[in-house]
Amino acid sequence: MIEPISTNDAPGAVGPYSQAIKVGDLLFVSGQLPIDPATGEFNSANAVEQAEQCLKNLQAIARAAGTDLSKTVKTTVLLTDLGDFADINRVYTGFFSTPYPARACYEVKALPKGAKVEIEAVISLT
Repeated sequence: MIEPISTNDAPGAVGPYSQAIKVGDLLFVSGQLPIDPATGEFNSANAVEQAEQCLKNLQAIARAAGTDLSKTVKTTVLLTDLGDFADINRVYTGFFSTPYPARACYEVKALPKGAKVEIEAVISLT
């Protein structure tokens, strides 16, 4: 069974998609932009601070599904500048610990709303 997961503690979708979908023992969390759910705006123009907000949003959605980021099995990180890679990694390690989730990181030309960072995740529910 497919079950949508949503919370007001993370920003709503900016398009026709769910914050997350629960299917079986997995939670598929849509890419999170650095939007502060309290204001509906970006928290910062700084890529590091944007990454932190993206991860806070992922964390809020995981909690709404009854899990947490420690059970993350895979993330995808999208950056508009791979020059931010090392700095983003420092923020990332504040939210994840060993064994780190599998991950892909790509540089992209642009992200929605002019964001510098977007992060999606697959999280175990068991």
